[in-house]
Amino acid sequence: MAENRSWGGRFSGGPRAATAAYTESQSFDRALYRHDIRASQAHAAMLGRRGVLSHEDTAAIIAGLDRVREEMDSGAFVWKPELEDVHMNVEARLTDIIGDAGKKLHTGRSRNDQVGLAFRLYVADSVAAWRKNTVSLCDVLTQRAAEHKNDMLPGYTHLQPAQPVSLAHHLLAYAWMFRRDVQRLTDALGRVRVSPLGAAALAGSPWPLDPESVAREVGFDAVYANSMDAVSDRDFVLETIFCAATIMMHLSRLCEEIILWANPAFGFVRLPDGYATGSSIMPQKKNPDVAELMRGKTGRVYGALTAALTMMKGLPLAYNRDLQEDKEAFFEAEATAAPSLCLMAGMLAEMEFRPDRMREACKAGFLNATELADYLAARGLPFRDAHRAAGRAVARAESLGKGLEDMSLEELQAIEPRVAADVYAALDYAASLRRRETTGGTGPRSVERQLEQMEQWLSERAAEQA
Repeated sequence: MAENRSWGGRFSGGPRAATAAYTESQSFDRALYRHDIRASQAHAAMLGRRGVLSHEDTAAIIAGLDRVREEMDSGAFVWKPELEDVHMNVEARLTDIIGDAGKKLHTGRSRNDQVGLAFRLYVADSVAAWRKNTVSLCDVLTQRAAEHKNDMLPGYTHLQPAQPVSLAHHLLAYAWMFRRDVQRLTDALGRVRVSPLGAAALAGSPWPLDPESVAREVGFDAVYANSMDAVSDRDFVLETIFCAATIMMHLSRLCEEIILWANPAFGFVRLPDGYATGSSIMPQKKNPDVAELMRGKTGRVYGALTAALTMMKGLPLAYNRDLQEDKEAFFEAEATAAPSLCLMAGMLAEMEFRPDRMREACKAGFLNATELADYLAARGLPFRDAHRAAGRAVARAESLGKGLEDMSLEELQAIEPRVAADVYAALDYAASLRRRETTGGTGPRSVERQLEQMEQWLSERAAEQA
């Protein structure tokens, strides 16, 4: 096996072929090449400013790195597995292009802090994209909610009919979940955007470096306060994968409802053709495959988080080669969460809701039973007694094959004499929604306030992107 240029001087020969194949990472960490080059150019510029590199060498390195990036962008670059990773492939090609000046690039740094900065740049860009797509999903949910402020459907607990809610309220519940995901991503980004460059292998560098200027140049907010922490920390990977796992959990919950709602037994939605598939044998089928796969792929991100946590749990300070495993875990989370957010936004934007079926479903399951209990409690009956009386009314209506609203006044008064003719106004499903105006409730004014809050938040996010 060929000698490795970065560390081969200490060895009389190269690693065995099986060892090289087992330890290489260039097959997957080549995804970081733009970020590695960006960080290396910032490092070279800093070395030039500090007088460590000559003006000529600095200019040659930065220009040479531009050429390496162009080769990689075009696909013309020849990757060399024996160079182990993206970082040494970049440096070796740079040296091929500009000569010995390329060998000076690594002055004052180790692959430990080099890898850390390049990966943080990659993660920061990825998480910023997740955040943008999550905001877009909130926007779609808010728009669809605004379209259905006056439509109601059964709300469920234990997947059993509970109380009527507005469709807008139901959709906004998910918008609030994804809004919290955006907030988590924003918080995480602040901890991702910390530069480890200057930590070198673990103890810092004797060279007159200016890590703060490198951080500013790559768009980061701070540098690490402790060099050992800098090269061994992967909290930012754990935290961002956790954010992805939480996003996928929220998506999976929404997928579960879409799958149920698309079933003809519910019939609450019609799936857009572009987000469904058919059956190879049953011509009538329209399967919610996108929602099902998204629900299933959630486990991939959970697995990535578990793998990353397990990787970290026993590592002594400072750097250990175990940390090479952080990238594939993050890539798995990214490859799942990023397209899932886009697909869900597209599917919801095109989905046809069926308010007629939702209203009809409200009549099954006695969703106005709580209204009857509240009605009786408002007339002086202790709530527990009112609850019991309403339960007896449900049992009687069920035996008669009626809804509570279909029972005669005499039938209701036989159960509880305090019932009067105004009970039917209380049992009206639409009236049930109108009465629930507590903060966060499903009442029209409450829903309107939620929409206003969400639209204001979305407007602020749009201004940030402008």
